[in-house]
Amino acid sequence: MDRNETVQIMQPSAPDAPKNQHRDIPGNPSTAKSSSVALRADASPDSLRVLTGEQWDFWKENGFVVIKRAISRDQAQRSADFLWEFEDKDPNDQESWYTAPRAEMKMKELAGTGMVEVYNHQELWNNRQSRRVYDAFVDIWGTEKLWVTIDRANLNFPIRPGYEYKGFIHWDYDPETKPQNVQGVLALADQTDPNMGGFQCIPWLYRNYDTWKLTQPTDRDRFKPDTTGLEDKLVKVPLEAGDLLIFNSTQPHGIRPNLSSDKVRIAQYIAMAPAQEEDEALRQWRITSWKERKAPEGYAFPGDPRNYEQTRYECAELSELGERLLGLKSW
Repeated sequence: MDRNETVQIMQPSAPDAPKNQHRDIPGNPSTAKSSSVALRADASPDSLRVLTGEQWDFWKENGFVVIKRAISRDQAQRSADFLWEFEDKDPNDQESWYTAPRAEMKMKELAGTGMVEVYNHQELWNNRQSRRVYDAFVDIWGTEKLWVTIDRANLNFPIRPGYEYKGFIHWDYDPETKPQNVQGVLALADQTDPNMGGFQCIPWLYRNYDTWKLTQPTDRDRFKPDTTGLEDKLVKVPLEAGDLLIFNSTQPHGIRPNLSSDKVRIAQYIAMAPAQEEDEALRQWRITSWKERKAPEGYAFPGDPRNYEQTRYECAELSELGERLLGLKSW
């Protein structure tokens, strides 16, 4: 098959998450869009496992924090190598990078940004069940009883004619609802060049949302802020391979355009939230997604129509921590 052909095979997905609240919003449906447990309000330095006191203060003020070396560079490289393999692309052959989309993306601003529709491969689970990654989220939430999101990865290529996309700023959850949630990005390759694609956010708007919204139309799109006049407040967050960025879900954020000539932003999306063990239907959905290697269903999740996870790879092996982060074992 020519690499520019769009595959038409339908991707099987896990049985739709019970009470799926993410059909028309970007957020990940593998956990609730807002936790019933509030985010940790305060922390003393001696109560933190990974974050320093300075990092905690930065998190509270700016709505994001970077944990250095959450996984090793070698582990990050193995994960990156897998993503190239999964995508049938060669890191040394730029002509292989540019292909037609395999499935329609309902969330149009993500089109062309390099989302890799893989969710339950061993490499992804190895990173999710990394102790330092887990401990960082324990610091943020103040509880050990967490579930990890079943999310995908990203290969964000340099823009070239025919494969342009715009950078964007959005929220995955309506900030008016004050969601108790966090999101995260694990860097699988260095992304320190501000010209290459990567994470961007507006901490000023995170801090000043309640006064800013008074200047906005009441019928505004709750998920896409008008950033006119805020260009100088945009922060491009540099990351090195193995670094974990955690951000508050009320932080306006997005992917910036990759304006480099040959650098690829490579990342995995990882977040954790308090376990919802009382929701047996959701727990079973998560287990089925892992066991049968099937994608979530949601507004921003089209899945892989090639069915590579089902036909090429085995079910991921979980550590004892991984079993609890999935919901296979109770906390």
